[in-house]
Amino acid sequence: MTSSLARPVRGASCAVEGTLLITLGIVLFVIGAVAGIAILKSIGFLLLVIGVILWVLGSMGRAVGGRKHYF
Repeated sequence: MTSSLARPVRGASCAVEGTLLITLGIVLFVIGAVAGIAILKSIGFLLLVIGVILWVLGSMGRAVGGRKHYF
């Protein structure tokens, strides 16, 4: 029996991936700021920027990375 997490979701857009990266970026940035760990702040900021770019491109319906759909 396979888990639903093991199977790829059909029709998953870059907008969903973008929001996941934005959330992860914010969490890492906040943890880095509170704990005073500069590398976490840097990684969090980079993930935040990449997530915003993917979110904007996905919401416009643009193909990202040469593919329109990843499935």
